[in-house]
Amino acid sequence: MTKKEKALFIQTELDRLFPETPVPLDHHDAYTLLIAVLLSAQCTDERVNKITPLLFEKAHTPEEMVKLNIEEIRAIIKPCGLSPMKSKAIFHLSKILLAEHQGQVPASFEALEKLPGVGHKTASVVMAQAFGVPAFPVDTHIHRLLTRWGISSGKNVQETEKAAKRLFPKHTWNKLHLQIIFYGRAYSPARNPLKEKDYITSTIGTSEAIKALK
Repeated sequence: MTKKEKALFIQTELDRLFPETPVPLDHHDAYTLLIAVLLSAQCTDERVNKITPLLFEKAHTPEEMVKLNIEEIRAIIKPCGLSPMKSKAIFHLSKILLAEHQGQVPASFEALEKLPGVGHKTASVVMAQAFGVPAFPVDTHIHRLLTRWGISSGKNVQETEKAAKRLFPKHTWNKLHLQIIFYGRAYSPARNPLKEKDYITSTIGTSEAIKALK
């Protein structure tokens, strides 16, 4: 089975299993999405969704956020982990948005990645989910699955992103990266993989997978 055939099989199965792909992080606009994604580093989406209402009740715009001090932000987001770094990033990126972007989140990879605490993956999520720009955010879970499925060599997340973009149609990227996350959570978690339920992993490369493409 070629990589292109694997990609088509994966996409077909994920479309069947997850036709709808709501963004897992609760948010109201590009700014609140940016903050939620930043908080999700080394933290579960479930925990982030418990913390962001508390934070956004006090400040859900850059203007409101800079009226808090870093320690106030840190006290609220502490359960998400890495709070010293994240609180500084939230405060300072909010100041930059006000000073350089009229208080708006920029719809540009380059501008986003210049913000404190915003790496390529975070920028990709915001570009995809807030602005509808084709992007393929790759976190450790997507990297793990695409390596397991033979799409990526598994060297690093950068190589996995390049491989995914080569093999999957551009118009599918924004939906597909969420489908892979949902699949991993439901059928192939990092710890204690559910082998009897992980249909894609157990079937890919077999005659059954090839038949499914016909």
